[in-house]
Amino acid sequence: MYILQNAWKNIARNRGRNILMGVIILAIIATSAVALIINNTAGGIIENYKARFSSEVSLNPNVQRLQDAAMRNAQNSGNTNLVRVTRPEIPPEQYVEFADSEYLKEARFSSSVPVNGIDIKFVDEEKGGGGTMMRMMSRPDGTTDASSGGDEYYANLFGYNFVPEEFADGTRKIVAGNLPENDNECVISKDLLENSGLKIGDEITLTGTLRDANSMFMDEDVATFDISYTLKIVGYYDDAASEYNNDFMQNAFTNRRNEILTTIDTVISQMQEGFNGINVTGKYYLKNPGMLEDFAAELYAKGLEDVWDVTTDENSYNTIVKPVEGLKSITLVFLIVVLLLGAIILILLSSIAIRERKYEIGVLRAMGMKKSKVALGLLSEVVTLTLLCLIIGLGAGVATAQWVSDILLENQLEQLGEQGSNIMSYGPTGGGNVMRAQPVGGMRIGGGPGMGDAPAEALKEMDVSLNIATTGQIILVSLLLAIMSSIVGITHVTKYEPIKILSDRT
Repeated sequence: MYILQNAWKNIARNRGRNILMGVIILAIIATSAVALIINNTAGGIIENYKARFSSEVSLNPNVQRLQDAAMRNAQNSGNTNLVRVTRPEIPPEQYVEFADSEYLKEARFSSSVPVNGIDIKFVDEEKGGGGTMMRMMSRPDGTTDASSGGDEYYANLFGYNFVPEEFADGTRKIVAGNLPENDNECVISKDLLENSGLKIGDEITLTGTLRDANSMFMDEDVATFDISYTLKIVGYYDDAASEYNNDFMQNAFTNRRNEILTTIDTVISQMQEGFNGINVTGKYYLKNPGMLEDFAAELYAKGLEDVWDVTTDENSYNTIVKPVEGLKSITLVFLIVVLLLGAIILILLSSIAIRERKYEIGVLRAMGMKKSKVALGLLSEVVTLTLLCLIIGLGAGVATAQWVSDILLENQLEQLGEQGSNIMSYGPTGGGNVMRAQPVGGMRIGGGPGMGDAPAEALKEMDVSLNIATTGQIILVSLLLAIMSSIVGITHVTKYEPIKILSDRT
């Protein structure tokens, strides 16, 4: 306790020297706080966007190769006056097969199939079903999918291998039971449950019809294949979403209260080769963006036609991440320079200050105080001064970090603009003119261009804040600076004997 009390008294006694030391320590802490706050925030944003953009895979038809193939077909048929470019299709079975890869961190699949129920009374059933010549298939994510057909259906059966977004954001909430965990389990809306007089634990039977993939839906003589699902209700949910996505074709089929949710494996278990009717959508995520080339080679080896390009959304990644990466690099360099220069200055000032107190140290040693206690006392003074500056420095750093971040980010965006970066482009072609395949009964890969997503925009502002991890880093840096600045002078002075120190005073 004496050592700490004496440290406080010595700080007050040597006000001039300690004020100078305090100003320098305060400046170092404040600038370090700004740099660390911006650096850590930028690092978090980079990791977030790497996961969202850099690793997500898209399969896109290559327009030029499609045109070349169409031209060759026309020449082979002898009809060079008509060159027809047809949209390629990938069977859903092949998309599912692509998910079995060592390069993937995750494959998210969703599926849908129009169904009727034997023992269910659907909401708005009196308005009829959908699917006469054109039916609008509503998805739980709010999008719609047009599909031709002459069959009339009253509901959609959706399957997932992940928690649907509407349950994650609270638009839909499980009231009782749980989401399906096993095959042949399902959840339905509270409205559908009550309208049908059902309860958790009941089984429902759903039926549907697949059609020959090589025939048009309007053909009456098209080959069909009847399918059936027997599902156990394991929960029901409240739905805050609108019953209808729009005012077009409002009936039982387009009413979202009639959506029945199950697992992906349950839905695709009824897929039949050569028949359409079960729609599959999904996203692939690589373990590492650098695995794209190997993953593409694997897909081509599994039968993917060479008219398809396998890409990641590099432009969107660069649009958002590049300015932040530049900002992170600047703050890191700035932090290193500040710490190096600050440490050197503090070491010099501390060494000079301790040398000036040689006589005081000699007296304490002559009185019998051990070297370790003398060193601890001197160190306590610097640490106490540093802690006082830390409180003020943290506040100053938090207050100025946002302002500094805005200036640096604006400068990064200006530099990217001068370098000719097309920061508003989206997708691997930059122009958005690549055709995206959305085949009936097929699958769309990736959540990028051509699937209703808005074009990526450059990150124009970055909200920075002080978190616990950054606070800990700033405290650690401050204490290390205090120890480093003191230890050199303390080591030099305490190696002398008291008689030597006192004799040099004369």
